[in-house]
Amino acid sequence: MDSQSNDTAISRVAGAIAEPARTKMLCSLMDGHARTSTELAVIADVSASTASAHLARLKEDGLIKLHTQGRHRYFSLTDAHVAQAIEALMVISRNAQTSFVSTTPGRLQLARTCYDHMAGSLAVQLHDYFLDSGWLSMSDAGDGTYQLSVAGEKAMTGLGIEVETVRAQRRRFACACLDWSMRRPHLAGALGAAVLQAVISRKWVIQDLDSRALAVTPKGRKELSGKFGIRVEEPELKRSGSACA
Repeated sequence: MDSQSNDTAISRVAGAIAEPARTKMLCSLMDGHARTSTELAVIADVSASTASAHLARLKEDGLIKLHTQGRHRYFSLTDAHVAQAIEALMVISRNAQTSFVSTTPGRLQLARTCYDHMAGSLAVQLHDYFLDSGWLSMSDAGDGTYQLSVAGEKAMTGLGIEVETVRAQRRRFACACLDWSMRRPHLAGALGAAVLQAVISRKWVIQDLDSRALAVTPKGRKELSGKFGIRVEEPELKRSGSACA
């Protein structure tokens, strides 16, 4: 792709994201769930016909994909790269606000999904612990990817993660994703997704079906403190009206 074509493609995708109704739709899909056009129309506060036009634009620009089950049609983000791009835009949008006052509920700042992996302060603390423990190290490629050490592989196996199965996936194994609420990296990639599924299956966290929030259970608080030295405080429970929260 030449420079001019690249510029045009970037501008088109940016334009697709920039429309407020489409932004709300994309943000609502950041939890990794697929939703119908009717649900997305309600979220974006637009008519069904307008929602269909917006979804067609997002699909055409490669930001969402369509799933068909019988007569039902569902939409989801195309992949983790789209989610990471939106997360990065959230960071930039916060930097652009000179007098930013956070209205994001503490439960979302603590732990939430970022497509298929975990975000929030808990995810950042886990990421830092994995690095400090020598389980993860930056790849020599300088592309923001991580390598897993022998000790790290043993630790992940201890969490119930089948490392070789995760490594065999056709995606980046482990990489950094900039967290919008912490402005520091959390773990993404196939390993980040596996860690999220591990803590859910062990009932350390419970996923909210209506938002990106992850609630840490009493068992989770005990295990996170004992295994990683992470103390989780009870978050405040106020709700946020933002689909991106």
